[in-house]
Amino acid sequence: MGLVNQESDIPYLSTGQMREVDRAMIEDYGVLLIQMMENAGRELAHLARSRFLEGDPRRRKVLVLAGTGGNGGGGLVCARRLDNWGAEVSVWLSASPSQLAETPRHQLTILEHMEVPIEIAGDEPDLPSADLIVDALIGYSLSGAPRGPSAGLIRAANAHTAPVLALDVPSGVDTATGAVYDPAIMAEATLTLALPKQGLQHDAAKKQVGELYLADISIPLGLYSHPPLGLDVGPLFARDDILRVW
Repeated sequence: MGLVNQESDIPYLSTGQMREVDRAMIEDYGVLLIQMMENAGRELAHLARSRFLEGDPRRRKVLVLAGTGGNGGGGLVCARRLDNWGAEVSVWLSASPSQLAETPRHQLTILEHMEVPIEIAGDEPDLPSADLIVDALIGYSLSGAPRGPSAGLIRAANAHTAPVLALDVPSGVDTATGAVYDPAIMAEATLTLALPKQGLQHDAAKKQVGELYLADISIPLGLYSHPPLGLDVGPLFARDDILRVW
């Protein structure tokens, strides 16, 4: 996978703009949430394999920490793909399956049929040994400091010896302001989606983000250029699905 640094060519989105991208994808372009989730999870699995698992996930132990929303659903897609590629995957949920939104719940059902181990975390989870932890707990919808099992999973991941790969944003980091709450994931790398979020540029947030990568989830370029966004975004992913931002 060729990863290139194009930070100067990439615009950053506010959290409000990212919500508009999601809305327009679904309402204006007819792209289903499950399609975006599949794209995100696929790219996350590819980066996990190439960056952390030496190109071969077979017999490597991966813990996927998944929340109840779209971020968690992307993590569950990643879990499915890594399991198919021979990794020893287990999923740790921040809530019971009944509390997952509809589309992430669909992804979890697939993993249940595949007999991927699934744990429901308590407030102080004891994570087993692993080669990689995938953080898919909380995305840009964060509101205040993580609490309950989500907070417990974040603390356990930070205390673990395995590196952490975060999806879109390290859980506990505010994409709008760059504020780092207690607790917040300390990632070795973060795969953000579509375009980077403005809060990730703040110095405090950068420490949590680690290496920043950008994934193509197939946003039509016209969506960016049309009002209310009015952004000039070129074919960033012409040569690769994943770019290294920093």
